[in-house]
Amino acid sequence: MSAPLSLTIFWVWAVFLVHSVSQQDVPGRKFEYKFSFKGPYLSQKDGSVPFWQYSGNAIASDESVRITPSLRSQKGQIWSKQKTDFEWWEVELVFRVSGRGRVGADGLGFWFTEARGREGPVFGSSDAWKGLGIFFDSFDNDNKHNNPYVMAVLNDGTMRFDHQNDGVTQQLAGCLRDYRNKPFPVRAKIEYLRNVLTVQIHNGITNNPNDYEMCFRAENVHLPPSGYFGVSAATGGLADDHDVLKFLTHSLHPGISSNLPHGQLSEAEKHKLEQEYENFQQKLDSERKAYHEKHPEAKKDEGHDYEWFEEEQTRELRQIFQGQGNMMQALQDLHRKGGMVPPPAVGTNVMQRHEVEQLLGATRELLQLGRDIKAYTVEIHQKSSELINNQARQPVGQGSVQPIGYDVHAVMNELKESVHSLKRDLGKGSVAPCDVSQIKCLSVSFFLMLLVIQTCALAGLYVWKSSRENNLKKFY
Repeated sequence: MSAPLSLTIFWVWAVFLVHSVSQQDVPGRKFEYKFSFKGPYLSQKDGSVPFWQYSGNAIASDESVRITPSLRSQKGQIWSKQKTDFEWWEVELVFRVSGRGRVGADGLGFWFTEARGREGPVFGSSDAWKGLGIFFDSFDNDNKHNNPYVMAVLNDGTMRFDHQNDGVTQQLAGCLRDYRNKPFPVRAKIEYLRNVLTVQIHNGITNNPNDYEMCFRAENVHLPPSGYFGVSAATGGLADDHDVLKFLTHSLHPGISSNLPHGQLSEAEKHKLEQEYENFQQKLDSERKAYHEKHPEAKKDEGHDYEWFEEEQTRELRQIFQGQGNMMQALQDLHRKGGMVPPPAVGTNVMQRHEVEQLLGATRELLQLGRDIKAYTVEIHQKSSELINNQARQPVGQGSVQPIGYDVHAVMNELKESVHSLKRDLGKGSVAPCDVSQIKCLSVSFFLMLLVIQTCALAGLYVWKSSRENNLKKFY
């Protein structure tokens, strides 16, 4: 056998061994919904979170659980209701710590303890716990400028947390990470497998959920085989909003392969779920039977499932018919409302709106023109009277121009005499009446209008001459 062929077979065998070992090291993962929560619909109508209980200043909403609001001296916590029944686990904690100040306080705590904590001085939870605490410390109590800081502290139930030194002498491991006021939620992946504790941090700078960085890895960590998960937070003189968006727990099973396709369960898990379903069905049947014995009038025929459920096709047809019925109802309402309006009468000449507006505009213009003519006539009469009075007062001297007031009076007298003579002739019958059918006679109103116009013209002439004469006097 040649050397190159032997070398090739050796490398193929080495790769196969590495792949086999790596596949054996990957544990099986199972999602534990009773130890997890996430949005949407995180909070129920009564404000509770399924399988969890919260206290203190914690507030649950549809999308997250606010452990503490950004107010001073606040404490809050949330704990799982049940103890774990698995030894190894992995938790993905998605949270936000945000505040207005450059420095925040106090911080957030992740717990896995033998007993549920109560409200206390260690980031909102009780001291002297038995188990694991991972703290996201925001405030620098020891003034060493090493905050925000992430640390893990183990406690056997006898140790008191050292707040003055930020627990530096008590920590198992830690890392310096800034998790406040990030554009995206911060993620912490905490894994406990084969007595090895691993913590990875996603700093919230990017939106990639897999962009984790190693924070620390500690070996020979012995935690209680069963315990409660919890999250707590506290504020002091400074305050931050501590919001937990997701708490996802997976149980790890090293002896079970995780190479199954997505959504497919192993035989052991299938058998376990089937057994749980059968137990639940038996319990439900026994409770239903007991209820029917106590309330025989409420018993219904359970053979007719169509009274309680409907198929997908039936639901779609019902929605279509319901939509068509609503459209028909809307058309009928429109037809009924349209029939209430009386139709326009046939053969009647109804004036439109724009015609009415034009008529009103013309009327306003005529009224304004009449007012202008009246004002102009009054002004001419006033000026004529003033000029006549001024001419009557001035004496006729040498070099002066003879006043013309006498001529105007003479003309006016002649006009009056002409009018009187015309009236006398009409009264005596010397003038034959006009035949309207053959000759278009001058009406009285038209004659008076001409008379007024002539009078205004004479008055204007008189004013013009008077002004001219006054101008000529200035040169003498």
